[in-house]
Amino acid sequence: MVHVYNCHPFTSQQIVQVEQEPGLVCCGGGALFVVTTGGCKVEVYNLETEGCPLICRFASMGTVRRIQHSSIGDYLVTIEEKNSATYLRVYTNWRHQAEEKSRIGVRLLGHLIRGASVWGGVQMEIIEIPLSEHPVSLACCAVTGDLLVGCENTLVLFALRRHTQQNLQNLQSSWSNSEQSCSQSPGQTSCQNQELSVLDFERSVILHLSKITPKQVALCGSYVAVQAELEVLVLKLEATAEPTGEEEPSDSFKSEDYSEEQSDFLLVPKHQELLGDRARTCDVPVSVEQTGLEDGRRYTLSYLLFRRFSPEFFQGCSVEEIQLHSLQLHPMFTSKQDEPACMFCFFSLPTAGYLYSLRGGVELLSTYQYPEKVLQAVLTDHLLHVITRNALQSFTVRCAALAARVEDPYIDTTMKACPPCSLEVCALRMQLFIGLRSLCVYGRHVVLLSTADVEAPEETERHTQRRGLSRRWVISPPKETSPAGHGWNLYVVDTVPPITLYQEMVEYSQRYAETNPQGLSLRHLLSEAHLLLRSSLLEERQASEGVSKMAAQSYREELEEAFRQNSAQLGDSFSRGSQKDCHLALPYYRMSGLSVTEVMSRNRPLPGSPHSYGPGFLFYLKNYLLETTDQSLSQEDADEVARIFSQSEPSMLVSVCASPCMMNVDPAAALQILQRLEETSGVSVPLTITMATMMLRLGDVARCTELMERHAELLLVYGFIEEPRLLLQAGGGKRPQVGPTALAGQLADSRPGLLVAAMVALHENNKVQLEAADHVFKELGRECSLQVDFWEAMLMASSQDAVIQELLFRLASVYIDRLTAGESPTKHKSLKSAEDLISCCSHYGALYPWLTVLNPAHSSSHQHQEALHKLQSLLCGPSLSIGNVAPLLESLTEETLWGFSLHLLCATRRGQYGSSIERLLDRCPQAIIAYANHQLQDKHMALWWQKLLPELCSRTRAAADDGVLLGALTETLVVVAMETTPAEFLELLPDDGSASYFLPHLLTCSQRRLPA
Repeated sequence: MVHVYNCHPFTSQQIVQVEQEPGLVCCGGGALFVVTTGGCKVEVYNLETEGCPLICRFASMGTVRRIQHSSIGDYLVTIEEKNSATYLRVYTNWRHQAEEKSRIGVRLLGHLIRGASVWGGVQMEIIEIPLSEHPVSLACCAVTGDLLVGCENTLVLFALRRHTQQNLQNLQSSWSNSEQSCSQSPGQTSCQNQELSVLDFERSVILHLSKITPKQVALCGSYVAVQAELEVLVLKLEATAEPTGEEEPSDSFKSEDYSEEQSDFLLVPKHQELLGDRARTCDVPVSVEQTGLEDGRRYTLSYLLFRRFSPEFFQGCSVEEIQLHSLQLHPMFTSKQDEPACMFCFFSLPTAGYLYSLRGGVELLSTYQYPEKVLQAVLTDHLLHVITRNALQSFTVRCAALAARVEDPYIDTTMKACPPCSLEVCALRMQLFIGLRSLCVYGRHVVLLSTADVEAPEETERHTQRRGLSRRWVISPPKETSPAGHGWNLYVVDTVPPITLYQEMVEYSQRYAETNPQGLSLRHLLSEAHLLLRSSLLEERQASEGVSKMAAQSYREELEEAFRQNSAQLGDSFSRGSQKDCHLALPYYRMSGLSVTEVMSRNRPLPGSPHSYGPGFLFYLKNYLLETTDQSLSQEDADEVARIFSQSEPSMLVSVCASPCMMNVDPAAALQILQRLEETSGVSVPLTITMATMMLRLGDVARCTELMERHAELLLVYGFIEEPRLLLQAGGGKRPQVGPTALAGQLADSRPGLLVAAMVALHENNKVQLEAADHVFKELGRECSLQVDFWEAMLMASSQDAVIQELLFRLASVYIDRLTAGESPTKHKSLKSAEDLISCCSHYGALYPWLTVLNPAHSSSHQHQEALHKLQSLLCGPSLSIGNVAPLLESLTEETLWGFSLHLLCATRRGQYGSSIERLLDRCPQAIIAYANHQLQDKHMALWWQKLLPELCSRTRAAADDGVLLGALTETLVVVAMETTPAEFLELLPDDGSASYFLPHLLTCSQRRLPA
């Protein structure tokens, strides 16, 4: 379906003052090229200047049948006829023909002229390109400047080459001395024109088409399109460094011999549309012949699109009406890429046009149903222009919809939106002419050639040509205009700036807004205006070239302001629309830049109106209240939001009241709404917590506490998990960090255990990060004791190894700080004692027995004793890495017994048992047996006689009256006697030892070894 809107896309028109009747026209590079009737003279006019003055004119070497301009390289390429022969020629430096008596150089492809060409192109050159077949069509690449020539059975690709002065000097050095004497020296050339270059072409690749005859070709980047009378084939040529073999046609197409009986049949091809990989299955084999010599590139071929139209597809149409035309590959750039972001293929029948997207998957974007027979069509970024015999008409296109999605990944999310690529196209107002014959477009200039020839056209001929078992129709070339014709005109019609057409569309849309504000026609027209602005914003980078920065900036600001206005209008349309598309109100309102207050005023129902708030507006409002922002609604707006949801979606009231945007809501009014919700819906934990929050805002702490005591602590924790914003204020804007709510502050004073349990639950349910939770407790203050309680609780609950190691390090640091700071007793007592943590947390280990000897009871304050026991318990546990905590322990002195115990723990955990025995005997020998009984077991048992026994013997010898050492020696000998043989025991005895002292232990060792 094609919508029709009475919007005029054209602003002015002028007639080009051409002296002789035009035969062919094309445009590019700001110029209009006119081939006069007879085809042997080309006139060039300036399209960028009022009145289109003549730039230059020059004669061609033959009768021009086809002409094309390339913006890359600024050259003209023609197919010419002379003396029944067909030639392909390229005209470069044609602008120098504006000078009188300018010279012209003629050369073959690849042969540079030694004269003016080497001097930098101060004269026009004609490059003749030899071909083995007759050229029938040609195309220039808008990206690279390469040239594609379509012959009867082949496509030949010529790569554009630029020869710089350095290249030319290298060529000159190969000439003979006699030849150099006739030309300018290389030194003079280099000095005068160092930056100039000469154009040339290299034959890169040949594509052999055995089953299709090109009538029109197109080239853009690596994409190649071929159009026959009823078929379109799009290929992709990709250059690779590795050589590849030629593609061989399948066996079913190699034989061209058919039996005499088969020639009597007419095979009508069926209608086909093959996209992507399926296009390879078409019956048009293509083989690649590598011909490039200079760069050594090899090309690989892939099929993208094949479309065939069957004659039966057009019931009641003549042969002429089923001929394809206007093949075009159209690139579209974005502001972020130098390469085309999107590639489109357009082709047309007299009754319908087809637009395909080729990048990122091949798909049909739009089908254009023409109201009458179309002669020619040209696709642009903004519009599709078509001509009939007596009218110029423009249709909207969907190129911008696809390009915007390629450029911005946030489109089609809750952040941004864009009308779909499948949006139905629309036709704009028609401009009438008489006898239109051809059409070409440059920028916003549409060039039309009209001839008022009333002679009846020559009867179309129909030829048959065998192709397998089929026949096809071949249309004869159109008859040239008779000299006795009734006149001609060459028009240049300027399209209106996109912003002007947008404004006309907006004015036109007001008619729909007044009659049916929720109608699809209004939304469709606003979507068309949106795409028009998007395409203008996408091309603004190219459009601003040659324009002052101030003018370009002013134009872009005007486009952006119009874009915001249009987004707001689309937001209004979707906010009141059906449930199906209501979610689109959110991204459009976001793109509009409107505040929530402005959006609310635009959606407020009129007094006495039966309509309430639309689903799209409610969706927008819910997402606004759920997002992280530091913007608060005024009390009036917040109260209105509460009333809106109490009427529309009461189940959302808890989330609404918990939103940071609702900080200014009247707590009394909100409490009444919540109480009515409780009466109708019943009691729920989140609702109770929300009511308690409102009581706290009213200053009624007692009532707040009473409400919180309705439910058990575990249920309250579940309530906070369901709605975390009752406890936490999300960061955003000027407040980047998460902070506590007033209710969190109240719980910190009255129920710290509930607060800590709730924060742990929020972390474990991915509602808050560890750093954010730390910031919350820092804002609460409480001398950091609650934060330490939170870490201890997290250590019990967490199963993430990275989090556990981080918490162990933090807790060890805190315990060490408490031991060294000598801080005064805190007002807040820890929620968990050392005994509690040891019993319920696996990361806290039971204290080693020998530590009780080093920790005399009641030798310090309770807080100090708790910190010491917790730190010792972590060191005794399995999880704390000694390597991480050892640098922190360096700040602790060994002068105190508890400090010594911590250092001894670290040394023992590191396996330094020998040095630990020595240090313990030096500092506290009372604990040596307890230490040895616990630590010197299993594989370390040998240390009893290898280290401990010699140390005790040595120290006892020096202090014979030391009862502690003697007792330790006795205990050690008992163990040694139990673990060694008599021979080993004798070897261990000191030479100067008393036999009476050691004899009982030797006897015990011997008796233990006797057989029973």
